[in-house]
Amino acid sequence: MRQFTIEPLGGTAGWEVAGYNIAFTNSALWMLITTVLLFAFVALGMKRELVPGRWQMMVESFTGFIDDMLEANIGKAGRKYVPYVFSLFMFILFANLLGLMPLGLVGVHPFTFTSHFTVTGILAVISFSIVLGVGFWKHGFKFLGLFVPHGTPWPMIPFIAPIEFISFMVRPFSLALRLFVAMMAGHILLEVLSSFVIGGGNSGFGFGLLVGLPSFILMIGICALELLVAGIQAYVFALLTALYINDAENLH
Repeated sequence: MRQFTIEPLGGTAGWEVAGYNIAFTNSALWMLITTVLLFAFVALGMKRELVPGRWQMMVESFTGFIDDMLEANIGKAGRKYVPYVFSLFMFILFANLLGLMPLGLVGVHPFTFTSHFTVTGILAVISFSIVLGVGFWKHGFKFLGLFVPHGTPWPMIPFIAPIEFISFMVRPFSLALRLFVAMMAGHILLEVLSSFVIGGGNSGFGFGLLVGLPSFILMIGICALELLVAGIQAYVFALLTALYINDAENLH
């Protein structure tokens, strides 16, 4: 589990503020790297050439993808959320992909910070805060009508409303947990398979052929699957955010 350990890069001494240690960690470093790469990716695609190059087409394709997703789930009002949802989707996608890069071959060990519930939890809380802000700003206390589905008989309201409220409040937890579990499980599986490969190789030719080779082949397949999961989890996080914003915009 050492691959998930958050470690201060410059030590912890002298980094205490109000009883909290604010030392720069490996997790913070890879968040910074992800942010810089994302800014560079977008900046290089904003040349606005009449005949767009490949880079510009990539950025425009991702932007159009998010724009279409928001319009399909929210309507025309979803366009104003494109900057946030696009940033959220790309940040998670870049983070997931960077954590899968074989940079250990050159002595650099990438840190998948989306495998930590604290990180995914903060992203979920930000999205949930936007939902609450939009809901109360646009509808006032009518937003609480979200907890009473249309057509609910009056005698059932005292029973349905608490269930709907609990379901609503669990949303940020489930949103964060889904991404955290998917990324952590994939990396643990790859770690276990790699230990089989190394152990089989160190145990001799026969054992290596029997255990190490199948494990290595399986690792290749799991790596391909993890690349797919990295994209799917970023999409699911963005899609659910759009669906929750839709509830705030349209009170569905």
